[in-house]
Amino acid sequence: MSRAFVFPGQGAQTIGMGKALAEAYPEARAVFEEVDEALGEKLSTLIWEGAQDELTLTQNAQPALMATSLAAMRALEAEGVTIQAAAYVAGHSLGEYSALAAAGSLSIADTARLLRIRGQAMQAAVPVGVGAMAALLGLDFETARDVAAAASEGEICQAANDNDPGQVVVSGHKGAVERAVELAKAQGAKRAVLLPVSAPFHCALMKPAAEAMAEALSHVEMQAPAVPLVANVIAEPVNQSATIRALLVDQVTGSVRWRESVAWMSAHGVSEIWEIGAGKALSGMIRRIDRAIACKTVGTPDEVKSAADSLV
Repeated sequence: MSRAFVFPGQGAQTIGMGKALAEAYPEARAVFEEVDEALGEKLSTLIWEGAQDELTLTQNAQPALMATSLAAMRALEAEGVTIQAAAYVAGHSLGEYSALAAAGSLSIADTARLLRIRGQAMQAAVPVGVGAMAALLGLDFETARDVAAAASEGEICQAANDNDPGQVVVSGHKGAVERAVELAKAQGAKRAVLLPVSAPFHCALMKPAAEAMAEALSHVEMQAPAVPLVANVIAEPVNQSATIRALLVDQVTGSVRWRESVAWMSAHGVSEIWEIGAGKALSGMIRRIDRAIACKTVGTPDEVKSAADSLV
């Protein structure tokens, strides 16, 4: 049996996430302390005691979710489970950075700083109100992509997230995305709804953010990951640090090919996937992609112990 560790993206954040891990495992608490020090602020206080709307700000949510994922990974390691228990790692959007930190490719401090820059750059790339994102439910990817193309009418409208067989997110100019919602309904979508996001992620409007990340990544030391990363934008494994660096830049404007990434892992022997960190969103997507894959969520001390025991 082959296993993969996957790491959640934005939207999974909740106040209090990771607190029980930090209380149960000194190794997990050390992750939050390292992130606080790297950012020069008490992000951990916001994560555990702050306001949900402040945590949800992109510049906060991204490093916060990474910290929670790495705290869970350190707790697993304290129970004797190393990253080599996985054949592959993968992450959804910002989760790719968590995956790389877990696999030793990036330091936790560098990852926190990169994600703060990424969050700020993505927010600054497009003025508030200019862009939008919408979830199209019940359409396959090809239909959703055609809907986005038809809705563009000279503006940007792209398939941003191919999450699972019935959920595609489109992103771009607000008017174009609104047209896509109406076109999707006409094409028989079960639901088509605008999402409460602060910017149009994973589309060409994010080009200024991609340029900011290219600059930031050029100054960071990156090792080859201990296990291959199944990368969002190509849905195939990579383990060369130079390639990964380029793909992280491409990812800002490119599609998150999650459905294809999971399908690739399944086709190459992965029969169990552990979701490391906050929430259960990826496990839900994975079950809809391939019901034969067993999913475990690893975000609390009890889940850490249960996952570790399963390997004994």
